Amino acid sequence: MTEKPTTVISNSCSFSGIRPAMADLPYPPLQVKEKNPVYASLLSIDYCGAVSELSAITQYINNENRISCEHCSLAKTLLGIAMAEMMHLQKLGDLIRLLGGRVDFAAKQPNGRMHLWTPEYLTLPDQIGQMIAADIEAEQAAISQYRMHIKMIRDENVNAVLSRIIVDEEYHIMLLRSLNVRP
Repeated sequence: MTEKPTTVISNSCSFSGIRPAMADLPYPPLQVKEKNPVYASLLSIDYCGAVSELSAITQYINNENRISCEHCSLAKTLLGIAMAEMMHLQKLGDLIRLLGGRVDFAAKQPNGRMHLWTPEYLTLPDQIGQMIAADIEAEQAAISQYRMHIKMIRDENVNAVLSRIIVDEEYHIMLLRSLNVRP
């Protein structure tokens, strides 16, 4: 009996040393004026709604996993962005708790309804150019949502953190556009 040779397929893309893709600016302290469940609910949408940090993390990691074998440099950029989004998620979770809210996977809507996070929120095209276009679109939607929430929240401490997150999201758009990948 002859043994068949084994084929080994590996990913030679090393992710050692990857750092979060963030603007080189400090974050404001995580503090609030007072507990406010309405503000906590708004931030829960940023935390795990359709347009949210949880959705961004999942989409970036999925894209990075699907392309890392063939496009290492691009995969590293996506992983760095995902790491920054994880930091945003952590900061939002802290703010939600400080505001008296509960950190879970339910986005609390103003009408009192809750929506559990679902992967149906993600856009996962097969073509790399379409992936990057979807990522840029998601970053733009996040910026728009953060700006809307800043207008609704009357706590300068919370708004300072949201404004700082926007700086990172704008940086991500710049990074993604600099990849020169066409849809």
